[in-house]
Amino acid sequence: MDTITIYIDRVISFFGTEASLSKSWANALLTLLAALILWLVIKRILATLGNKVGHFKLIQVRKELFVILQKSTGLLLIWLVGVMWIRLFHLSVVEKMFHAVFIIVAATPVKSLLLILLEYLERNLAKRTETAIDNIVIDLLNKFSGAIVYATAAVIALDVLGVNVMPFIAGAGVMGVAVGFAAKDTLSNLIAGILLIIDRPFEIGDRIEVWSAPAGSASWGDVIDIGLRATRIKTTDNIVVIIPNNEIMTRDIVNYTIISSSIRVRVNIGIAYDADMVKAKALIVQAAQSADWILPEPAPKVVVRDFGESSVSLQLRVWIKDARKRMDTISYITDTVKTLFDENGIEIPFPKRDITIVDRHAGKPFRQKKEDEAP
Repeated sequence: MDTITIYIDRVISFFGTEASLSKSWANALLTLLAALILWLVIKRILATLGNKVGHFKLIQVRKELFVILQKSTGLLLIWLVGVMWIRLFHLSVVEKMFHAVFIIVAATPVKSLLLILLEYLERNLAKRTETAIDNIVIDLLNKFSGAIVYATAAVIALDVLGVNVMPFIAGAGVMGVAVGFAAKDTLSNLIAGILLIIDRPFEIGDRIEVWSAPAGSASWGDVIDIGLRATRIKTTDNIVVIIPNNEIMTRDIVNYTIISSSIRVRVNIGIAYDADMVKAKALIVQAAQSADWILPEPAPKVVVRDFGESSVSLQLRVWIKDARKRMDTISYITDTVKTLFDENGIEIPFPKRDITIVDRHAGKPFRQKKEDEAP
């Protein structure tokens, strides 16, 4: 910055250091006009480049980049004009303040450029590598980039103003400890959110079990957002459940799609003791094979679980293509098996009790006991 201002001083000296006020105003207006013309030219060039690069598939440049470059060029020209005006009118009192304000304002396009750079790295580097470390780092930078850029700009601005920032940093450390004790639950969720991003027990789009769903509603759903404080899960009833990250890290996480979208589904079926078990098993397999989303390999399998009080407990085990059709599979198999059993005479039993009444007074006269009689 000092080097730039030296060159600006040389430009101003070209007009004469002891210029009159009217000449200073003329030079100031001339500087403003030159900066305006230069900005219009640069804006036109960047707009033309932004329109042309879209036709080249090999050049993966977002048009937003040229918009940010236009804004950055405008801010830079405003800063140059401001510095020249300060030097022309000898307003050294406000020079440091002007530089500090410019640094704070320039933080916005810097943050936008950083986000575009991170997106480029994620698209061209992170997704092509086998390790997850670069993905984690980019995710964290995406979430904290704004805070990092603005905090850095604030420190530099204070340094330009001549303010010693060390006492502020020390005070921020002490205040951070106090805030940590006061907001330990929030910080706990924040740390848990970072651990979720690093450990990745689930990702956006995964189907997981929801233990805190409202009573009587669906108990599983899809992850739609992993925030630093909480995770949002949309159940199959289209209800969004927001769970604090700290609670997620202390519970068992059931993820149905972390490895693949295929899962095995178990359907319990009971048949009567006197039913033809071989025929019943064949009918159950026939019901499973009639659904197009049930995988033929591994083949559907029927096993005997145990002998119940009134039925033989069978279990159908099938693999399905999409874990999201788990409940549809159970419903379809149950309905189809019931129809096939009815058509083929296979009984689905219900609990039965045989009651035998024994008359202890058989053949003896029945005498009703009076209340005043001894037992």
